[in-house]
Amino acid sequence: MTAVKAGDVDRAVKARRPDICVLLFYGPDSGRVSERARAAAEAAVSDPADPFQLIRLDGDDLLDHPGKLVEEATTYGLFGERRVIWVRPTSRNIAGPVAACLEGAPDGTLVVVEAGDLGKTSPLRAACEKSNRALALPCYADETRDLATVVTDTLAAGGLRIDADARELLIESLGGDRLASRGELEKLMLYCLGRERVSAEDVAAVVSDVSSQSVDMALDAAFGGDLATLEDSLRQLAQNGVAPAQILILALRHTLQLLSGRAGIDSGSDPEAAVRSWRGLHFRRRNAVERQLARWREPSLRRVVDALQDATLQSRRNPGLAQTVAGAALLRIAQAASRR
Repeated sequence: MTAVKAGDVDRAVKARRPDICVLLFYGPDSGRVSERARAAAEAAVSDPADPFQLIRLDGDDLLDHPGKLVEEATTYGLFGERRVIWVRPTSRNIAGPVAACLEGAPDGTLVVVEAGDLGKTSPLRAACEKSNRALALPCYADETRDLATVVTDTLAAGGLRIDADARELLIESLGGDRLASRGELEKLMLYCLGRERVSAEDVAAVVSDVSSQSVDMALDAAFGGDLATLEDSLRQLAQNGVAPAQILILALRHTLQLLSGRAGIDSGSDPEAAVRSWRGLHFRRRNAVERQLARWREPSLRRVVDALQDATLQSRRNPGLAQTVAGAALLRIAQAASRR
């Protein structure tokens, strides 16, 4: 079996053996799947713009023409060079054509396949994981350290350096989808054209904080006991590629701020003063947070802190279940809040 861990994907692609003929990139982060597939396909040919070297196929075509993938994989180029076949995503099961390619393609051939979020029982994923001639390469949403690398490398390629506080703000503002993140970085680079450094003011002026806003909506629903809104928010977060690690980090930060505010109220402070002192709280959320402070007590909030820390640990140990773990943690908070 040749299953690769999410953190080892780039290393595995670079170190692949000559007899590896299929690279299957799959996962919930379609942007990262596409980016890695493109990089692998283009790196394997001398001229990616040459349509005789890099052959692009739609996944749907493989079932309409079952022998097409094997035919392309066993055909030499005009000057004898081996070609690369890049198969774009499809919702249909293309395990059959890929398995046939694994059996019939000669060494030196490379087929790069893009796929969605494949479960362990997916025929396509199973075929690649069981074959010694394939690499099954999971692509999950960017975590903070991944985003830091993307930010630094992308800006450096554009001749820009970024201040430490600006980098922190930028990372917090980006979602988990790799292509969406690069789109925001391109906007920032265009805004800073002709300069050498990126400041926090530049980031605030350009980058839309869509991921944090979406998480804030989910957190207010969870701590307010609104199960229906929370479920809708969780679906939206998954569709937007927001990293489960980011959800859990922001949830833990929110809980600690609630805990601090609740402790102040219990010591005799005005509830409105606790809300006013909440760092970075948007004015539209003040009423929701005020209701949360009235709903929750210190012992319960401390239990939530423990539960979120445990969920964070579980998500790191089992990256493939991180989305489920994060969602379940927020749903339990919402159920507890609805009983209050």
